[in-house]
Amino acid sequence: MDTIFIQLAVILFVAFVVSYVARLLNQPIIIGYIVAGIIISPFLVKIGATIEIINIFSQFGIAFLLFIVGLHLNPKVIKEIGISSLVVGLGQILLTFGAGFLVAWKLIGMDILTSSYIGVALAFSSTIIIMKLLSDKKQMDSLYGKIAIGVLIIQDIVAIGVLMFISSSLHKTSFNSFGFEGLIGGAVMIILLFLFGYLVLPKITRNVAKSQELLFLFSICWCFIVAALFTFVGFSMEIGALVAGVILSVSPYATEISSKIRPLRDFFIIVFFVILGLKMQISNLQSVIVNALIFSGIALIFKPLILMIFMKFFGYTKRTNFLTGITLGQISEFSLIVLGLGVAVGHIAPEILNTMVLTLIITILLSTYLVIYSNKLYSVLAKGLVIFEKKKIRKDRKIEKKYDAILFGYNRIGFSILNSLKKVKKKYLVVDFNPDTVAHLNKFRIPALYGDVFDLELLEDLPLDKIKLAISTIPDLETNKLLLESVRAVNKKAIVILRAHSIDEALELYKQDANYVLTPHFLGGEYVAKMIKHSGLDEKDYDKEKMKHIRMLEKVKAKGHRHPDVEAN
Repeated sequence: MDTIFIQLAVILFVAFVVSYVARLLNQPIIIGYIVAGIIISPFLVKIGATIEIINIFSQFGIAFLLFIVGLHLNPKVIKEIGISSLVVGLGQILLTFGAGFLVAWKLIGMDILTSSYIGVALAFSSTIIIMKLLSDKKQMDSLYGKIAIGVLIIQDIVAIGVLMFISSSLHKTSFNSFGFEGLIGGAVMIILLFLFGYLVLPKITRNVAKSQELLFLFSICWCFIVAALFTFVGFSMEIGALVAGVILSVSPYATEISSKIRPLRDFFIIVFFVILGLKMQISNLQSVIVNALIFSGIALIFKPLILMIFMKFFGYTKRTNFLTGITLGQISEFSLIVLGLGVAVGHIAPEILNTMVLTLIITILLSTYLVIYSNKLYSVLAKGLVIFEKKKIRKDRKIEKKYDAILFGYNRIGFSILNSLKKVKKKYLVVDFNPDTVAHLNKFRIPALYGDVFDLELLEDLPLDKIKLAISTIPDLETNKLLLESVRAVNKKAIVILRAHSIDEALELYKQDANYVLTPHFLGGEYVAKMIKHSGLDEKDYDKEKMKHIRMLEKVKAKGHRHPDVEAN
């Protein structure tokens, strides 16, 4: 036991030092975790480290991580995005599987069963990485973020089916006999659990939530019970942990549960990536590097291209298509679980798992940089990406040359702003990059234009030199800076109101001559302060504000808006 603690202490210390250096060099901290694992690996082998214990700890960490991931994979996201996530997700899985299978079989010369495993491994994207990067960039509620999460949910549903199909073979003698029974049995169990989650779980969580400690304990207990149940009936604990999280994600307390277990999440993210680096033996690189690079190319290049082509037919802008494709351009932790099960049942050789571990590391490393610098990369590639956008979009643009105000981004904030523009009877235009939103606004005869503010051609087409007011509810700093520069280049007198996520971003926009910057996290407190100053302790005034607020919330809800699940950073 003492040896295990010493090993863990060494792993965490090296992870801290390497990650600290990575932060000083302005590199993603995830990179530091993986590099730390690679550095530590040969030393642990030399001192006779207990690899079995580390592997058990790794499995435990992955299961717990998948539970936390499941908490953020609310199935309602698919409903919000619509049929596009379903079609894009399934289409991408099938075509990426096909590409991986053919490359492994025809180009590299692997057998059909091994090639099938390779195709499956390449088809999935990393839920852990994507959720972490979207959270760090504060893009969880962006259009491309929602589409990416929707596709992830589809991938995870398919992955659960694949894992059930493979893991059930541990108890069957015939490859042909186990799959159908396993899938049916697993599907029935998942349906029963979701029914329990819908009918019984809300009553339990309602009572438990009265105590923060009990809510925390119950959520961990639920994860272990469902994971143990799946293990007991012959499936992997990882499936159970993910399903447990997804079932809890529809609970009204999902956000609170997520924030409570955030420290555990952060710890296991560290351990997961360090152990991922540990699994990559430097001495084995020469034998697997070529194949790993080929498979990495499929994940980093082919998969994003497939996603962008499918999204093009749903009418999204080339920038939304590009950002979604780049975000999903890596392979998944599920891939290692699938391949690990394949090794356990004797379907594939252990060398294949080593190859895909290196592929996972390469794709995570490169995709992390691609996502972080995606806006700059888009600026360089924008002209060439026009093939991933419908030409009809630009031809259908009918822009009048006279508007008093343009609202960029129709969302919860934009809804209230639009009502104010109506009341002051100013001629306005709404610009949004969600085609469903634009169609919805046009149905109510609200002048709306489909377009992406980051598109210079769109900004050149808009009559920015004539407007008196430009308002952006888009939270992306780079987009707002581009909009501000474009307006100021042709119109010095226009009032420009922008939105920022942080104090530093707000101050930066003020330095560049924004008239006002919305900071939603602080506006609520500011409004309450003014209300207290105006109303004092007069209960009638608060009742009036209450009724006014209720009416506004009901109107917003009727339009289909809801507050997003908050991801604590």
